[in-house]
Amino acid sequence: MDRKDFGSWLQGPRERTSADAQYRGREIGLPQHGPGSVAGFGIRLVGVLIDWAIASVIARGLFGVPLPFSQPPASGGQSFIVLAVFGVMHLLLVGTVGFTIGHRIVGLQVRSLGGSGRVLPVQALARTVLLCMFIPAVVWDRDGRGLHDKAPGTVIVRTR
Repeated sequence: MDRKDFGSWLQGPRERTSADAQYRGREIGLPQHGPGSVAGFGIRLVGVLIDWAIASVIARGLFGVPLPFSQPPASGGQSFIVLAVFGVMHLLLVGTVGFTIGHRIVGLQVRSLGGSGRVLPVQALARTVLLCMFIPAVVWDRDGRGLHDKAPGTVIVRTR
């Protein structure tokens, strides 16, 4: 990481990619397409939305939190209950099997860049905390990794 990583947002998303057709994941040794390649934003968003829907249903069943778009709407504190359920789900699933239910449905997996590729519990914890803060999840590098992946040394890849 260098100062260009922080300043390149001023010039836009294409500034940090060169004209020689670099692809997401090239610098970390991942293939351009197929299994093992870096997952795109759209498919990751679908996975997160599935996980959020599951967390909402669990929060409804365990804590009586209203479902999204229901009347009366959830209060601020109740929304944090859904976030907490989402975080616990994410921490337990990514820390043990390497994917959440939403990731599994859309064909994604979280992998560690070091060692065996298996996500360590401390990596899962750091990733979950940063993901729940939201902002680190929407700030990416040129490999398509958010700060919530870059800090713990993980990457979301396609499994199919």
